Parts: sequence; structure tokens; C-alpha cells
Amino acid sequence: MAKSSNIEVDKKSISIIEQNSEDYICLTDMVRGEGGEDHIRNWMRNRNTVEFIGLWETLHHPDFKPVEFDTFRKQAGLNSFNLTPRKWVEATDAIGIFSKAGRYGGTYAHKDIAPAGVEEDADS
Repeated sequence: MAKSSNIEVDKKSISIIEQNSEDYICLTDMVRGEGGEDHIRNWMRNRNTVEFIGLWETLHHPDFKPVEFDTFRKQAGLNSFNLTPRKWVEATDAIGIFSKAGRYGGTYAHKDIAPAGVEEDADS
């Protein structure tokens, strides 16, 4: 069973789940109240994001599928490109980002990945 805790950042309660001795931060909590639920999907469309999370997976996950990653990397940044966390995980067998339903539900990113999403979103 995954352990969970909360931290408060800028008066927002953000969930953290521990899985396999690693912390995953709730991106959904981070963007809640920011004018729409498309922030995560828009962040994942960005070429820099795709390259960053692909590199992270390559370094930390031996079963990551690099051929599928290359397909996303080539399409990233195009107006027609759309990427969701579920689509990313299903295609590449990624472990750095996942979506969870139910209690403590939302999109979670490994603690190494989540701060990159905050910085990118702040620049938008």
C-alpha cells in the first residue's frame, strides 16, 4: 500500500504518494484553481518536457520503450500533437508519471520530474 502525505505550497495542499520507496507529487493538486484542467496536457505537449521526461525514463527505467519515445519526440511541439499522461505511460511503459483514480486520485510525477512542471508552468 502506498503511503501518502501532504505539503502546503502557496496555500495549496499538494499530495505526495510513496511508491517503491520513491516520492511522487500530485501535479493535479499543483494546477488546481489555475484556470483549467488542461495545464498538465499542455505541459506534456511541449518538446522540452517530452525530451526531459524521456531522458529521465532512459536513465531510471530499463524497460522504457525508446522507439515509442522517439515517435513522441518527433511530434512534440506541433500544433496537432496531443499527449496525456495515460497515453505516455501506455505507449512507453513509463514509470515517472502516472494517473490514479479514486481517493488521492490525479496525475502524479516523480519528485525529479514534478518541479520541472512547476517551472515550465510558471513561465507560461
